[in-house]
Amino acid sequence: MATLALLSVTSPSLSSARSLPLSTPTRLGVLTPTSRWARRTVHLPVICSASEPNQNAESEPETTSSSSDLTYKLCAGIGGIGFLETTYLTFLKLTNSDAFCPTGGGGSCGDILNSEYAVVFGVPLPLFGMIAYGLVATLGVQLLAAKSLPFGIGKSDASLVLLGITTSMAAASACFLYILSTQFSGTSCSYCLLSAFLSFSLFFITLKDFGFEKVQKEAGLLVCLAVLVAVTLNRSYSAHVSSSPADVDLPYVATEITTPSTPFAISLAKHLNAIGAKMYGAFWCSHCLEQKQMFGREAAKELNYVECFPGGYRKGTIMAKECIDAKLEGFPTWVINGQVVSGEKDLLELAEASGFEMKEFSPTLIE
Repeated sequence: MATLALLSVTSPSLSSARSLPLSTPTRLGVLTPTSRWARRTVHLPVICSASEPNQNAESEPETTSSSSDLTYKLCAGIGGIGFLETTYLTFLKLTNSDAFCPTGGGGSCGDILNSEYAVVFGVPLPLFGMIAYGLVATLGVQLLAAKSLPFGIGKSDASLVLLGITTSMAAASACFLYILSTQFSGTSCSYCLLSAFLSFSLFFITLKDFGFEKVQKEAGLLVCLAVLVAVTLNRSYSAHVSSSPADVDLPYVATEITTPSTPFAISLAKHLNAIGAKMYGAFWCSHCLEQKQMFGREAAKELNYVECFPGGYRKGTIMAKECIDAKLEGFPTWVINGQVVSGEKDLLELAEASGFEMKEFSPTLIE
C-alpha cells in the first residue's frame, strides 16, 4: 500500500550571505552567532510503497479467475457432449427409431429406451436431459466470455444456478442407475452410462468450484433439489405402473383353442405360413385368442405365431426382441408381405391381404 509523506528541508537564504562580515571565519556546517540566517522550509512529497504484499494480493484473484475459467470450459465442453447425445436419443424416441447400441447387443439399448422408465409424465426422459445439458453448456460459454447474463444474474448467482442444475442431473442419474440395476439386470445401455458419467462429472466440477464454505451454506437447497427430483421420478413411474397391468405378475400360460378348423381356415393358415406372414400377440391378449379361435385348433398350429411375452408378464418385463423390432402398436398385429395389419381381422380380410386364391372354396365352405 502506498503512503504519502512530507519531508521538510531547511536551508539558509542566499540573500543573507551578503550580510556576513568578511572578517568572520566560517566553516561549512557551522553557523556563528553573528551570522544572520533566514530559514526557508521546503516540503517535498515522498511516496512509500510496499511492493511485496501488493503482489500477493493481486496473485490471489488471478488464481481464482483461472480456476473458474477452467470450470466454465469444462461445463461448456461436457454440457455440449451431453446435449448432442440427448438430442440424438430424443430424436429416436419421437420418431420411434432404433438406437445404435455399440455394446451389449442391438436390443439392449432399445429395450431400455423403449420402456416405461424412459418417459416422465408423458415426456421423453432424453428431452429433459437435452434441456439440462443445453443450459449448462450455455451458462458455461456465457460465463467464460464474461457476457451479461439474463435477468441481471451475477457470476456468483450463476455459479449457484450451475450447481443446482448439475445436482438435479446427478440425482436423476442416480435414480436411473438404480432402476437399471434392479429392473434391467444383465442388460447394458451405453447411452445411459455415458449420460450418468457426464452428469456426475459436471456435478463434482461445479461443486469443487463453488467452494466448501459456500456449499455448507447452500447444502439445504441442494438436498431439497435432489429429493424433489427423486420424488418426481418416483411419482411418474408409480402413476405409469398403476395405470397399466404392469403390477400384475402373470406367468406364461399357453392358450387353448377350442373351436374346430374348416378346410378354408387350414388352407389359409398354410398359405400365410408359406408366404412368411407372421402374427404377433400376447398370451394375455383376449383379441389374440379370438383371432386364433377363428382359425380353429388345427389351423392355428399352422400359423407363424410370435409370442411377445414368452417368459410371462410382470413389472418391468420387456417384449421379445422380434416384437420390438416389428415396432408393434398393439395386439394382435399381422405382418403380411411386408405390410402391417393391426388388430383382429376376419379370415376373408386376411385372405385378401395375403393374395389367397379362394376360387376352389364355395361360400359355404368359407363360412
